[in-house]
Amino acid sequence: MTNIPAGPTGPLTPPQAELLARLVRELSPTQLAWVSGYLAGLIEGRPSASAPAAAPELTVLFASQTGNAEKLARRLHGRLQERGLAARIEGMDSYKPARLKQDRYLLIVASTYGDGEPPDHAREFYDFLHSPRAPRLEGLRYAVLALGDTSYEWFCKTGRDFDQRLEALGATRLFPRADCDLDYEDRAEAWIEGVLGALPATAPSRVECTTTPGVPSAPPSYSRKRPFPAPILDNIPLTGRGSTKEVRHIELSLAGSGLQYQPGDALGVVPRNWRARVEELIACLDLAPDARVPDGEGGTITLEDALLNHYEITTLTRPFLEGYAELAGSRELAELLREDQRDRLRAFLQGREIIDLVQAYPVPGLSAERFVGLLRKLPPRLYSIASSLKAHPDEAHLTVAVVRYQSHGRQRQGVASVFLAEGVADGEPVPVYVHENPNFRLPEDPDAPVIMIGPGTGVAPFRAFLAEREATGAGGRNWLFFGDRHFRTDFLYQREWLEYRKKGLLHRIDVAFSRDDEAKTYVQHRMLEQSRELYAWLEQGAYCYVCGDAERMAPDVHQALIAVVAKEGGFDHQRAEAYVAELKAAKRYQRDVY
Repeated sequence: MTNIPAGPTGPLTPPQAELLARLVRELSPTQLAWVSGYLAGLIEGRPSASAPAAAPELTVLFASQTGNAEKLARRLHGRLQERGLAARIEGMDSYKPARLKQDRYLLIVASTYGDGEPPDHAREFYDFLHSPRAPRLEGLRYAVLALGDTSYEWFCKTGRDFDQRLEALGATRLFPRADCDLDYEDRAEAWIEGVLGALPATAPSRVECTTTPGVPSAPPSYSRKRPFPAPILDNIPLTGRGSTKEVRHIELSLAGSGLQYQPGDALGVVPRNWRARVEELIACLDLAPDARVPDGEGGTITLEDALLNHYEITTLTRPFLEGYAELAGSRELAELLREDQRDRLRAFLQGREIIDLVQAYPVPGLSAERFVGLLRKLPPRLYSIASSLKAHPDEAHLTVAVVRYQSHGRQRQGVASVFLAEGVADGEPVPVYVHENPNFRLPEDPDAPVIMIGPGTGVAPFRAFLAEREATGAGGRNWLFFGDRHFRTDFLYQREWLEYRKKGLLHRIDVAFSRDDEAKTYVQHRMLEQSRELYAWLEQGAYCYVCGDAERMAPDVHQALIAVVAKEGGFDHQRAEAYVAELKAAKRYQRDVY
């Protein structure tokens, strides 16, 4: 404990002075230094002349598309605060590049999406750092946590790029980069512990947070690691007879879970593998279903249980290929994995699963434990929530495209989509949790106009948006662009959209059905046709949202938006791009693409 001498109370009243003295007596010297610096930092936001020396400038910077990177960055920031370190946390869209020369420590948490792309809000900073304008950073120490998915070719590319570029600019790596797959929790926690151990324990002068204001809520009881068993309330086909696709509307009960979500969030579904595929794989490996394998928590489970409920058994990832190629001693597989053979590898992976590799390249005597050791954990699947809690309390609705196809002579199916559509027995619950997406939110101003572009199942969150705006009485205008293959069989939620239009909630709806005419028409074509009105809405403060396919649709819609701005605003291409970038920076152009 710390003793302080009695003295004048100064501007404090006697009760205030007594309260302060009582508090200080309970503090250790380290705690006292922290409080002193914190109080000094409250004066005009900067330390006073008599405040203790400032801790090294330390920034936690995140690049997040769906919210995972931001969540981990906040966890890291909280741990830094617990250590009494002066840390600020920012998204890359608000971070000023000039700070690179001021910060002494930079901790980056970055996700990758699409074809190795940085998240939307991180693009400007990413481009700056990789441009000739980026400064030399010999005085900076940094560490990078990269998030990705090993089923994609450019796994963790954004985080790797940041790591390599900072090193090239002269910065010093504080702690080695960690590359995390979809099951990122343990690896991310180990990285955070490592970073904390590498940082100096220095008392701060202030603690800053410059991200979206608001008090973080307590974590829910149910989470990714402990999902809620949600009963299915309804399972309704959305596509009509004769459609080339199967899309279902699935309603789940969240009653008793305490789970809360906002429009724009996703529901994580923890699926179960296809039993027929599990049995086929075990037979192909010539193993016993009841062979014991580690459960990852110090115990054991049967091979059948492991492959049915705990491990990914379909998607071929590069780490699995590398490990299996070594066991098989296959020169052909080793050749495919060479860096200069990416095109051949991509073609080989197309339409193939783990079962195909095991069958084509058998490994005699391969044990159950050795095989399971090559697999990654079965990742949850995220589905945009298609409902509003205000309109449907204790429920979450999903719009699910059921995946079924044939390739290489074998029937294939989506793990989660078929599980939801028909793999859950009557009365059996679905394990779920809420995945927050803070980068896809309705405007705070209820009177702001909203433009929603969502072809196919990408329309799901916009069903939630309209339900929320109706429930809250929001006065802003709403415009929906929807597209699919055929008007007759694939107009998802047609009756609801028409009812919303009749009520006056949906002010405009433009649709594009690509297979109804010889010339294929998509949502981006409808945007170009309505360019004058679309630009007028943007000029009147409209927020523009895009949801759906990241590979083709989202880039095409993005280019169409730039073309609309260029044409109607009288701008050249560069100025139109800057206009759209300004929309992004103002959170008026948001995308949820995958």
